[in-house]
Amino acid sequence: MKIFGNIPGAFKAINALKYLREYRRGIDEARAAGDIEKEKEYILKATKSWGTHMLETFGATLEVEGRENLPTEGPVVYMSNHQGYADIIAHCAALDTIQFGFVAKQELAKVPLYGPWILEVRSVLIERNHPRESIKAISKGINFINDGFSMMIYPEGTRSQGPEMGEFKKGAMKLATKPGVPIVPVSIDGTWRCFEEHGKMQGAKIGMIIHPAIETKDLTKEEEHSLSDRVELVIKQGVEKLQAQP
Repeated sequence: MKIFGNIPGAFKAINALKYLREYRRGIDEARAAGDIEKEKEYILKATKSWGTHMLETFGATLEVEGRENLPTEGPVVYMSNHQGYADIIAHCAALDTIQFGFVAKQELAKVPLYGPWILEVRSVLIERNHPRESIKAISKGINFINDGFSMMIYPEGTRSQGPEMGEFKKGAMKLATKPGVPIVPVSIDGTWRCFEEHGKMQGAKIGMIIHPAIETKDLTKEEEHSLSDRVELVIKQGVEKLQAQP
């Protein structure tokens, strides 16, 4: 990472916190009152405004195909390939119809100022090198879903840091199959150029495809076993389509 080159970007990211803080009181009050619908409403407002502002601030452009596939109600599980840190920004900006939190690595909780916000929006943190803790985290995510909250998970388990897509972890499917909620596959390309390419935040062209939902209720054992491959293929073909565009 280029420390000095990232100082301007760090200030921009800190300034963008105001777009989250604007809705924090509403989130906290709704949560304290047990008003899940209102809490989801405020979380969506916070993440959408933050994601949109961050894209504009860093000069990134986002083109989205398949908006008609955005869910009008939840809960659902979004599943996407994971090229870079900017995936989170782009998903917050584009997936703007229902609230969702992230299944994210534990290290993100240590990010200065932003760490607490990962949890504030009903995210779940995973310790990737501790299988038992990972199972507990997925169970917590399932509990959120059963309460009506939607989630985003990156089945590769880590950033590819480039245009290539890694193999999906089959265990990620449990987040949707256990509560029996739809999976909305999302393909994304270009986010790795926003940070990972040169080790500093910069603008880039980002493409995204939102695919039709895949139902997970009443799957046969054979269908459930092949679900990961099915979702991976849909997302991979979408990524290839994005990369083939001029």
